[in-house]
This record gives sequence, C-alpha cells and structure tokens, in this order.
Amino acid sequence: MPTIEESIFIPKPAQEVFDYVTSPSSPPEWDTAIVEYRQDDKIPHVGTRSAGTTKVLGRRIEWTAEVIEFDPPHRVVSRSVHSPLQFTIALSTKPQETGTLFTVRLESETGLGGIFGKVADPLVAAAYARNTRANLETLAEILTEHEK
Repeated sequence: MPTIEESIFIPKPAQEVFDYVTSPSSPPEWDTAIVEYRQDDKIPHVGTRSAGTTKVLGRRIEWTAEVIEFDPPHRVVSRSVHSPLQFTIALSTKPQETGTLFTVRLESETGLGGIFGKVADPLVAAAYARNTRANLETLAEILTEHEK
C-alpha cells in the first residue's frame, strides 16, 4: 500500500488550521490537484460525503469519499467510496509552541500508478508528493496572509 505523507508548520492555532481545511470551500483554494469539489455538509462529521475531480499527471480522476473519523481540531480521515483509485486521506494537526504542524497522509490500496500502470507507481508517487508539498506551502501562505 503506497503512502505519501507531508507536513508543514503553520504559525496559527490548530483550531484555525483545522476549521479552514475542513471548510467546504477550502480544498480547491489550496490543493491545485482538485479541479472540482463538493461537500455534503457545511460542518463535516462522520458520514459526511465529498465528491470531486482530481487531476494527477494530466489525468482526471472522479471520486467520492466519506469521513470515517472526525476529531476536531486534531484529525479528519476520509476514505474513498467511489473511485478508480481506492484511497484514505488523513488531515491532522499537532499544536506546537508557536503554531501548528499540519500533516496530510494519503494511503492508496491499489497504488497511485494503478490507473497508469504498476510500473508508474514510483513516478506517480514522487510527483504526487511534490504536488502535496507545494500545496501545503500554498496553504501556509493563505493562512498567514489572513493576518495582513
């Protein structure tokens, strides 16, 4: 099971980071791979569904996911319920002295390259990890710009 995990320090309280990333409007603002996104509930909870389209290496992947764990402001975990790529994604916060360590962890049951071919797994995983890192930098910028 391929796993990608990336973290970034954000100089904001965990609750503020968590509230932003779980807001129905935020994922396309900070995640450039998401080209379409809908969330059933304004305030997520276990059972909330979201659906969208993600672009990975030029291919569009439509998916539906359901929240399977919701522990504000620490962690939210969603699992795909309809997608050509079975995945679980966890967003977590860890309070630090001057802010929050925010982590995105993506686990894929079939391999990220599954839709491209097994040989592509390492290449797709590396590209997705780079993209996730860039998205986290964008997220940190967005949240710190709110101060200005």
